Amino acid sequence: MRIDSRAAFLLSAAAALSACSDKAPPPKAEPPEVTVVTVQPRTIPYFYEQVGQAAGFRETEVRSRVAGILQKRLYREGQEVKEGDPLFQIDPEPFKAALDQARGALRQQEAALERTRNDRERIEPLYKENAVSRKDYDDARSAFDSAAAAVDSALAKVKEAELNLGYTLVRAPIAGIASKEARSEGSLVATSGDASLLTTISQLDPLYVNFSYSEAEKLQYDDAIKSGRMAMPGTKRVQARARLADGRDFAGVGFVDFADSRVDPKTGTIRARAEFPNPKGEILPGQFVRVAVDVGAFTNAIAVPERAITQQQATRLVLVVNDKNVVEPRPVTLGQRLEGEILILAGVKPGDRVIVDGLFKARPGSEVKPVPMQAGAAPAGAAAPPKDAAKPASAKK
Repeated sequence: MRIDSRAAFLLSAAAALSACSDKAPPPKAEPPEVTVVTVQPRTIPYFYEQVGQAAGFRETEVRSRVAGILQKRLYREGQEVKEGDPLFQIDPEPFKAALDQARGALRQQEAALERTRNDRERIEPLYKENAVSRKDYDDARSAFDSAAAAVDSALAKVKEAELNLGYTLVRAPIAGIASKEARSEGSLVATSGDASLLTTISQLDPLYVNFSYSEAEKLQYDDAIKSGRMAMPGTKRVQARARLADGRDFAGVGFVDFADSRVDPKTGTIRARAEFPNPKGEILPGQFVRVAVDVGAFTNAIAVPERAITQQQATRLVLVVNDKNVVEPRPVTLGQRLEGEILILAGVKPGDRVIVDGLFKARPGSEVKPVPMQAGAAPAGAAAPPKDAAKPASAKK
């Protein structure tokens, strides 16, 4: 009986172990979810971005044209002035005296001219009657001509004195914003060097923004045009936009009106300039802005968000999800950065699904669950291309 009880116990234990071994294995883990973008060739406008510095459309140094004591400043520093407005008064008394002296000398010469004219008129009939010699006649004519020349010289001296007296009231040569005075009242001003500078006037509307681009960027741009990767726009004027230091987009649309024909040997850059309307004076001379120049559009271009690019040593990679949802690394050749995206010159083809988000979960050779990236999720770039820009314009080279 004891043997039968032990056998029954062993049989029940074996049945229990058999039941445990028949349980289903644990469920397989779901593949990680990643965000992908399906690349397709498209036309992408390209805005060349660079830091520029504003300068007045015209910046004029107001200088003294006569030497003397600066008596009075007639304008408010930093305020707008109109062309011809009086700015400074230089002591006019020495110049009034010089004018009076020049006028006195003119009257003397006019009296001498009148005397020599009378002498010539008296001697001419006598000479015709052979009552005087030819020498006397020639001397009378020569004296009259010399007196006439002296009168002309005296008239010029009077004109010069009048001009110098007029220069004692220094007027604005152009309209604009007058800067701080360079010489205080009571100072002795001269007609040359730093001693002649009184102030400066800057015309703010329109306004220039000066910037530069490198020789390498020019060659890269030329190569893109020649190879057909970029199309030059049909507009004749090159559009430009500006962004202020606080991140605000400047409302006015500018145009590139100058690009140098030589490379600066010191910096290896080419100077350029854009002209912007500035009716409200939002941009001041010397201010730094970020300028974006519309230089054309890349055609049949493939681009991905910058965050999709990874690096393995010196190789740039993207992770592509194949038709079996398996991750494949692809070495790529990169082009320009465009509004938060970057051009892919080689390494991917149209229709490839490139992983944008979830890169840390996507290991090469592993299975993933791709989710399309929502439209508009790509980050905007740091430059200031206009939201309503439909036609890019080419930059002068």
